[in-house]
Amino acid sequence: MNAISFSLLMTGVLLNAGAQLLLKAGTNSVGVFEFSRENILPVGWRLATEPHIATGLGCYVVSVMVWIMALSRVEVSIAYPLLSVGYVVNAIAAWYLFGEAVTPMRLLGIGVIIVGVVLVARS
Repeated sequence: MNAISFSLLMTGVLLNAGAQLLLKAGTNSVGVFEFSRENILPVGWRLATEPHIATGLGCYVVSVMVWIMALSRVEVSIAYPLLSVGYVVNAIAAWYLFGEAVTPMRLLGIGVIIVGVVLVARS
């Protein structure tokens, strides 16, 4: 895998991870909600106009475009497992940004993911 392919893959992964974090920030801003027939329009509008959610959805769109470019250069059996780097990024960022717990079990899981990504990337 060359540097351009790797850069495209990691850009796609980071955009996807960033989208998740932005969606979480947006839902934190909106608060807990449930859709029902009576509130689907006001809640839907509130979600659609929340800046973090709109930006997160934009990140998804760009990440799909970048991912397609990456797939044109790399075998999907190598590219797809690299998406798991996003789990590592999100766990660390969620701990830092949202105060979410990073328990010893999660740290062990993150370690396993990192080892797996290294093995797949070297194959």
